[in-house]
This record gives sequence, structure tokens and C-alpha cells, in this order.
Amino acid sequence: MTAEEGALLRAAARELVEVAVTIQEAAVHATEALADGASPALLARAPAAGVRAEQALTRAVIDPRGLGYSPAGGRLATLAARLGTLAGAESLAVRVLASSLRLRIAAVALDHPELSADPILTRLIEAAAADRDIEAVRAMRALVRDRGVVRALSALAPILGEVLALRALLDENPLNDATAWLIATGKGYATADPLLGLSNRVVAALDRGAGAARRAEPSAGEAALLGTRGSLLDFLGNIGVLSNTGRALIQSVEGPDGVVRHVVHAPGIRARSVDDDSPQDILGAFSSSVLNSSPYTRALAGAIGDYGIPEGAEVALIGHSAGGAAVLNLAHDPAFCARHTVTHVVAVGSPIDFKTPADPRTWVASVTNQHDIIPTLDGQGAGACADLHPDWYVVDYTDPTHLFPVCHSIEHYLGNLTNDLPEARDHIDARLAPYRGPVVRAQTYLLLDEATGAGEFPFLSVPTYPLSPVGPLGPLGLPGEPVEPVEPVEAPVRSRDGGAVTAWFAADAAIAARLAGESGAGPLVLAAGRALVAVHAAVHRRSGLGDFREFQVGIVVAGPGHGGFLGGWPDLLRPGAALRRSGDLSAAHVIDAEPGVAGRAAAAGLWGGEPYDVPVDFRLGRGAAHVAVGGPGERVATLRGTLGPHLPVPDRDLVSYVRDGERVLRRCVRAHGRARLHPAPGLRLTAGPSAHPLARLLRDLGLDGARPLLCLSSPTRRTLHDPAVPLPY
Repeated sequence: MTAEEGALLRAAARELVEVAVTIQEAAVHATEALADGASPALLARAPAAGVRAEQALTRAVIDPRGLGYSPAGGRLATLAARLGTLAGAESLAVRVLASSLRLRIAAVALDHPELSADPILTRLIEAAAADRDIEAVRAMRALVRDRGVVRALSALAPILGEVLALRALLDENPLNDATAWLIATGKGYATADPLLGLSNRVVAALDRGAGAARRAEPSAGEAALLGTRGSLLDFLGNIGVLSNTGRALIQSVEGPDGVVRHVVHAPGIRARSVDDDSPQDILGAFSSSVLNSSPYTRALAGAIGDYGIPEGAEVALIGHSAGGAAVLNLAHDPAFCARHTVTHVVAVGSPIDFKTPADPRTWVASVTNQHDIIPTLDGQGAGACADLHPDWYVVDYTDPTHLFPVCHSIEHYLGNLTNDLPEARDHIDARLAPYRGPVVRAQTYLLLDEATGAGEFPFLSVPTYPLSPVGPLGPLGLPGEPVEPVEPVEAPVRSRDGGAVTAWFAADAAIAARLAGESGAGPLVLAAGRALVAVHAAVHRRSGLGDFREFQVGIVVAGPGHGGFLGGWPDLLRPGAALRRSGDLSAAHVIDAEPGVAGRAAAAGLWGGEPYDVPVDFRLGRGAAHVAVGGPGERVATLRGTLGPHLPVPDRDLVSYVRDGERVLRRCVRAHGRARLHPAPGLRLTAGPSAHPLARLLRDLGLDGARPLLCLSSPTRRTLHDPAVPLPY
């Protein structure tokens, strides 16, 4: 089939939608007439004619030769319709609408030949269209087994809305029928989950918060990367610099006419957590998509208020992913538009089909990759036949990268607009011409659900005190390094965001004992005659020392005193650090701090020892972890692989013993967050070819290429780092 035939298919699908809506409206009128008893006046004058009229209406509503089983409107009719759905009864309107969806899938397949060329996808689509539930489930399982969840969703993305609507229309679940009609007709966003019928508003209501914004300066490296002139690529590049860190950016740009205008940058979701203190979490993305106001929207409004944009000033709103939905919510707010003139909204990879700006003069551009799943959260995707916003500038494209979430990243959209979509880029840039000029002011904001410091209260709301650079633990410099004047460090060090992975390995007890030496930190904790070695990797963001990463190898010890007849195991299982004797005797510690932050020196002063200064790359996903120590040219160690099945558990405090000259110090890190215990992790620890002491240590312990016995992952956590204290002996 040709592209012209595809256009004809879409036109036919649109006409079928109109027919289905007409049939459904006729069913409503017929059912209402039945509820009114046909015509009481007719029954009174001619009972026989009245009965025949009522019978005709009844047949029209419930007879397959008429409208099918189509009662609609009113409580009784709705109940009857749902009972009929459970019994497998179909209506003519549903059959017509299902035909429309099948035509739309065929039309999309013209632009995406991979859909019809893939036998598993074809099997899945045909099973869903024919209402063969078991076959559809088997096909989906085969697709996931063959490609994995990510690739399966990426392959389905262009027709995901149509396939889900078909299933919702043809299954026996009455709770998702309204959603199917909304998706298929384009009359509104999906009000419920199309599979189970769970109300979207119920889920979105879980995202509570007044929204707040707090000024937060970017790091030196970030500040150097932020754009200094106004253009589409600069604005999207700024969002890429902010990344998904819970922040937003406002810039003031002096235009070619000398007028200062303002640009609000709103990044996408922070996918590490379902619900944390940031409105950019997954719940925030969902509520921003299905509601016209959310904590994300209100937090952006708070940032704009603090920034002090003058009333009546011109503002452009730029957003990616959930940020696009949030900025369009702002433009939808009549009160906001009364204070400011919203001239432009540019949303990239955002579900915004059912949002409209309050000011009809606001120019809106939407850029979406057809294999990006996020823009389909509102029920409309590449296969939609309705032109919902003929006055918008819509760029709906595809490229060879079909893999989600790669195709959703702001970097990927930026690359497409730079290299593959020059016409769209130039058109949007031309419309943004009033914002083309030097940046004269900029401010970064940390966005929060609540204004009361929700990111700190109550866990991080503890007494703090300044710790002098020269104190009981000595200067903050390392041996051989000059001590420069340093501002006091706030103790305990509070880390407002981060993640961690701890893996426990079995090692030769004799070698571990030799490395531990006479530390005074207690005997080794043994498992089946083998020593336990803990490898801990973590990233700490927005802390009192800036952002930093660490990697530690420790030999598990029972603590001062003896381990008892169970070798310290009961104490090791204590959840909190306050009364725990057992911990990890640090054999190697790496601190990788941001440029310009004295994180390594401060670590030496706060926690003792001599941490190594080596780059650490820390990445933790839902099912995998990747930790690399050392640069690409000199890899020291890696810990990476799948995490495997997990059990939800509270996060675990860290107790470490550190040798510092003649003393042994005890360090505690108190953690708060959700953690996952992985009893059968697929991680592997590898020592690089480097001559670094850390690599030699792993080889000496026999851990090069080893797999852990157990693993604990914490994708989102807050931590309190107490200063290390000497053991009392």
C-alpha cells in the first residue's frame, strides 16, 4: 500500500469513529425513551400502538440486527450495559469503533513496516483485534521473552494506544469501556487504566503537595555548560544540563529589540522513585499529564514568583517529558496568564494532547518521537486519526532508534532536532526569534512537593555543628598535602538524595585475617568458614560536601570485643547503627567529588584514613547496576550486572572501621529510604588490569570475577554522615 492509501485508511477510520459516535448517541436517545416509558400520551390514546413502539425501541437497543446490545445513559442503562458486557454482548457501535481501530493500525503499519514484518507483533495485534485473550497474552509473553520488556514496549509504541483501546473495547471488563471510547474517539484523555479500569484520578490524587521552589546554584561544571544565548537548541541543551535532578531553570534573555523576556526550563521525571519529595517523580509526571494542576506546576509557579518576573512580561515555557505537561498546565491557568504574557510553549516528548493554553494567542509546538511511549500516556499516539490541535505546530516523527527509553531522552531529541529535523528546528527557532539574544540573568531552582523542607523533614532535621578543619581528627588535608584554609564543615553531613549498592562476597578467611591484622575491630564474621567482604558503592547528591561518589571495600568484622558463639551474626543483623558493634573494616576507600569541592580532603578529616582520588561512575536502574572505578584508560574495578528478584526492605545503616595511623575510628552512615534485598544477584566484580592498590586488593582477596552472595540496592535514599570517632581503648 502507498502513502495515499494510508491517508485513505485514516480518513475511513475517522468516518467510522463518527458513525460509532452517532450510533452510541442514538442508543442513548433510545434508552432514555425507554426509561420514560416510550410515549405516555401514545399509550393512553392507543395502547396497542404504544406497546409496538416500545417493542421497536427495545429491539433497536438490544437486538443485534438493530443497535446491538447498546443501553446507555442513566444509572439503570449503565448497569444493564455493564451486565451485558460481562455476558459477552456487543453493540454495533463497539463493532464499528473496533473496525476504526483496526484501520488505524493498518495505516500506521504503512509508515512502520517493521510492525507487519515482525511475526510476533503481527500475532499479538491479530489476537487483540479478534478478542482472543489467551492468544494475546501468549503473544505478549513471547514478545517480552524474545526482546525484553523495554524492546517490546518500544516495538509496540506507535500503535500502543490502538491495541490497548481494542482490548478495552472487546474484553468483558466494563470498567475500562469509557477509556476505550476516549482513546478511540479522541474526545478526552484516558480517565482510567485501559487494562483494569483503575481510575487515573485516583492514582494522580496520590501526588499531593502545595509545590515549592528553593534557589539552588548549579555546580561549576554545570554553570559552564548552560547556554549564554537564546535559541531552541540552547534551551533544550539547558534542560539536558539540569538532567532529571529535581531542578528547573529560569533565564532572562535580551531580545533583538532590546526587550528582556524570560524563559522557563522544565526537565522531565526523576525515574528513580515512585514518590519522593520532588514533584518530578513518577507520580508527579502522571498527575501533570492527567490533571490541569499538580505539585510540579505549582512548584514552577513558585519559582517564577521568587524570580520576580514583572507582571505583563513575555514568557516562553520550554519543557521535556512531564515538564512539557507541567508548563502547558501553567499556560492553561487563567490567573497565571493574567499576570504574564505566555507567548510560546514548546513541549518535547510530552503527553499534552488534551491541554490547551488559556490565551489563544499562545503559540504551541509539540515534538514527539513515534517510538516514545511517554507522549501516549494520555491515550493519543502516532495512530490517532483526530487532528486535535490544527493550530499547533506538531512534529510527529520517527528515526532508526526505536528503543525506549533512549528515544525519550532529551539528548536524543536534541540530536534529532540538530541533525535530522532541520526544517522543524528552523521553524520553531524562527517563532522564538524574540528570545534570540544574550542571557542577562539566570537562576536554578530546586523543586519540592512542600514548602516546609520536605526533602529534610523529619529525617534530616537534626542538630548540626561546624567541624573545624583542624580538630581531633587532624587537618582536612591528606599526608604530604599542604593544609589550606577551609571553611568549617557542617556535621553531620546531610545528603538529601542519592543511591547505593552493597554486595557481600565470600573470601579466603586466612587472607582476610592477614589484611585485617591486629586492628582491634574484632574478629572476622565467618560464613561456612569463609570471610565476608562487603563492597559498597554510593552516590550522594545535594550534600553538605556537594555531590560526591564513593566506593569502599571492607572486611566484615564483629566489632570490638568478641563475636559470641554465633560469631557476631546476631549483631550484624541489627538494622540501626547506633548499637551495632559489627561493621566493615575498610581495606580501601575511594572518594570522587565534584570539581571545586574538597570532598576527598573533607572525607579524610571527617572519616579518617586516606581515601583514593579515582573517578567513580555509578548507575543504578530497577533491574541492573553499573559501578566503574577509574577512567576508561585505567579501569581499576567494576561491579555490574543484573540485580535479580528482590524483597522490599528498609534501607540499612553503614558502620565502618577505619585505620587512621595508630588509631581505629568508627564511622556511621544513617540511611533512610526504600531498599531491595536481592537473594540471587547476577552482579560480577572485576578487578581491572591497573596496578592501583584497589585492584591488587581485589585480586589478593580472590574477588576478581566473583559473584556476590547477597546484594542490597537503594535507588533513592537520604543519609546522615556522622564524623568518625576513635575506639575507646
